[in-house]
Amino acid sequence: MADAAEFQDRLLSLGLARVSEAAALASASLIGRGDEKAADQAAVNAMRDQLNLLDIKGVVVIGEGERDEAPMLYIGEEVGSGNGPAVDIALDPLEGTTLTAKDMPNALTVIAMAPRGTLLHAPDVYMEKLAIGPGYKPGTVTMTMTPSERVSALAAAKGVSTENITVCVLERPRHEDLIREIRSTGASIRLITDGDVAGVMHCAEPEVTGIDMYMGSGGAPEGVLAAAALKCMGGQFFGKLLFRNEDEKARARNAGIQNFDRVYTRDDLVRGDVIFAATGVTNGSLLAGIKREPGWVTTETLLMRSKTGSVRRMTYRSPAR
Repeated sequence: MADAAEFQDRLLSLGLARVSEAAALASASLIGRGDEKAADQAAVNAMRDQLNLLDIKGVVVIGEGERDEAPMLYIGEEVGSGNGPAVDIALDPLEGTTLTAKDMPNALTVIAMAPRGTLLHAPDVYMEKLAIGPGYKPGTVTMTMTPSERVSALAAAKGVSTENITVCVLERPRHEDLIREIRSTGASIRLITDGDVAGVMHCAEPEVTGIDMYMGSGGAPEGVLAAAALKCMGGQFFGKLLFRNEDEKARARNAGIQNFDRVYTRDDLVRGDVIFAATGVTNGSLLAGIKREPGWVTTETLLMRSKTGSVRRMTYRSPAR
């Protein structure tokens, strides 16, 4: 029987792109309809159906929640045909359900696949996140630096003034002090309402997105997905789990986490080769959204492999149903 050592990322990558595309297409008819749950459920159903067509022995390690919270694509669910390599699956069938329901930018479908046991089983708690793009020396920015120190350090490494740095931050009340401190350096901020996987990915292509750095707290599972993307695109990622109560610490223990103060690097979160696919649902800085025209539906997908550093942009045009 095939095992994790036989993870064929090249052969599996196109199948993963189809999984991502199917989820996006399923949610297309619900863009702007105001029904977040229906949009998410459509994406979940389609992603699960497509995953089960792949010749993998997959386990969902980052998914829709614990088994008692999610009937499909729950953490621990086995997916695939059962024939093929043993793999970990991290996914968000619709990253930005609110964005989709309101037809706002940067809604994506996101999925990553890696050999079994190489993706961190992140508990459903918050994670403090810090990310920059490729081309910088290790230690350019660190979690021990203050936000203003990070901006200054990145500006120095880039050879520009702090006024030329743009930081992406999730717009939440908890980030008010963070935003104030970043702006005190003269840096600009791109606020996003949802979708911090896309927010982190923006750092990897600053010449396209205009984003140099990501800071702030968000879901830990999304941190693993973001790290998978940066492992393919290049860039540095740091994450530290945040706990609000003992129940959240218990969740972490159940996921096998003992050191609650650990700062995880990109390669701690994703310990092996990974393939990553994201398909645009609504128009965004990284990907075009679903385009509908008479008789046709078109999607754009980003398909990446960390082993080769390859990044493909794939346009899929299919007959409208």
